[in-house]
Amino acid sequence: MAEKVQQWMEQFPDTMVGVLVVVGSIVGGLLLKYLIAVGLRAYERRQASPLVASVRQHLAHPVSYFFPILLLSLLLPLVPLEARPFELLRRVVEIAFIASFAWGLMRAVEVAEDLVLAHYSLSEGDNLQIRKLFTQLQFVKKVVVSLIFFVAVALVLMSFATVRRVGTGLLTSAGIASVIIGFAAQRSIGNLLAGFQLAFTQPLRIDDVLVVEGEWGRVEEITFTNVVMALWDERRLVLPLNYFIEKPFQNWTRNSAKITGSVFLQVDYTMPVEAIRTELRRILEAHPLWDGRACVLHVTEAKESTLELRALVSAADASSVWELRCAVREQLVTFVQQQYPECLPKIRARLDAPVAPAGPGERG
Repeated sequence: MAEKVQQWMEQFPDTMVGVLVVVGSIVGGLLLKYLIAVGLRAYERRQASPLVASVRQHLAHPVSYFFPILLLSLLLPLVPLEARPFELLRRVVEIAFIASFAWGLMRAVEVAEDLVLAHYSLSEGDNLQIRKLFTQLQFVKKVVVSLIFFVAVALVLMSFATVRRVGTGLLTSAGIASVIIGFAAQRSIGNLLAGFQLAFTQPLRIDDVLVVEGEWGRVEEITFTNVVMALWDERRLVLPLNYFIEKPFQNWTRNSAKITGSVFLQVDYTMPVEAIRTELRRILEAHPLWDGRACVLHVTEAKESTLELRALVSAADASSVWELRCAVREQLVTFVQQQYPECLPKIRARLDAPVAPAGPGERG
């Protein structure tokens, strides 16, 4: 069969044979990609599958290049070219094959990430384990994609004999080069090691609530070099990874998203504290954000003119406790205004009677 194909192709000019092989590879690869896409769509119509949807989304473009290049590399021996042109064509096809294959692998990592995300959601109430997984997944994904990229570039460069000879020569001076590179890139290497430490010891995770540099926000992204925090007013605070290794910061969701908040109130000394304590209980029991863990009222300080009352309330997460604190503060102030207006903070002063001026005969 191979001899018949070879005899049949010998009837055509060399240029036409080369064009037929290239065009045939492109058409055949695109046809194969089309058939696979039709099969995936038919399967998805019968049964919804996150895997199929992710494959269609992420791998459609890489496959459009990979299959034609794969067929061309298989049919390349049929191209009747002289040694030097054939070697050039083979080198180009090899580089294109490595690049398309590496591209497909990178997008396959995103397919794996989608499969994990399809089974878990950060919107759940108690999402501590999910946030741990997401933090490690983000960092591992970046590491894997970087490794694929560098391996692909190395394979392309090592396919050239000149680069291989230069690489062999460089290995003899690797000790000196490593020292020089180590001094030059010590901060970058430190950030990379800090990233590994943060990913697996996890003093912070994706979606953790932090207070850093006096700013309150959530961890939005962890990269190789920095941490991006989404602040409450939609600003972004970007900090280097080393910051979280070397400096203290507050993590409000380290072990659990549940949190306790405080509400301070200033009232007059004549205020019956038990009445406010009863009102606090009524407010919390009627509020949907209260999780039932904390309902405490203390007199925390007796100042010159007012009593300072502190109410402790609790909720499922930081955002909820903020809303709950605001609601409790507003309703307690309204309660004092309406039920005990005389107990609002006031300043007391004693005014002595004015002294009558002395008469002319009394000045002495």
